[in-house]
Amino acid sequence: MLTVLLLIVSNVFMTFAWYGHLKHRSAPLLEVIVVSWLIAFGEYCFQVPANRIGYGHFTGYQLKIIQESVTLTVFVVFAYFYLDEPIRWNHAASFLCIFAAVMFAFWGKV
Repeated sequence: MLTVLLLIVSNVFMTFAWYGHLKHRSAPLLEVIVVSWLIAFGEYCFQVPANRIGYGHFTGYQLKIIQESVTLTVFVVFAYFYLDEPIRWNHAASFLCIFAAVMFAFWGKV
């Protein structure tokens, strides 16, 4: 579905904008802020159309819940492969609880 695909792409941009600089801690803060804002512009170019296309098929609440679950999924992959951070059992359990919340949000819709 196009909405979810656009949200995935937008979240890849945003994850790099928010967390990509953590591997480059020696970079000046002002430079990191400017580069992050430039990357975030790419995120908006996908996020806004995703919400426009999805609204009506999904409620605003459901769009936000999809967004958050996509964010977590993208971040797990990012943290594991880019930041070299292993996922611990309590992180996995936390994510499962959040995905259970997604199921509740769509209860009766599917």
